[in-house]
Amino acid sequence: MKRSTIEWIEKAEGDWDEAQRAYRARKKPNYDAACFHVQQCVEKYLKARLNETGIVFDKTHNLSDLLDDLLPIEPSWTPLRPVLRPLTKYAILYRYPGYNATKIEAKTVLKDCREVRRVIRAAFGLPV
Repeated sequence: MKRSTIEWIEKAEGDWDEAQRAYRARKKPNYDAACFHVQQCVEKYLKARLNETGIVFDKTHNLSDLLDDLLPIEPSWTPLRPVLRPLTKYAILYRYPGYNATKIEAKTVLKDCREVRRVIRAAFGLPV
């Protein structure tokens, strides 16, 4: 595995850990942060896979666009699209005033991230 791919994976795992921490905090859970870090985790895992295969990608938060770039080499990932599409909005939506994530929403996106993370880690031969 390329060193740069390992770095993408490490960053993704940092976001995964932070999303769980923000959601599970006993005092002041931060559901906005949990949703944001879920999106970031998935984005970085997709970019890790693109990086490993040598596919150049744009600076984007759009998970569907990243998936489109990957489908020629990972056609079995097509079923991830319905999960990725709604996750894209969490890159921005809760970062500013006006919107707040709920506990139920954060729980759902964590579940979705867990599945996407499992699929991508399996593609790298990493423990899931």
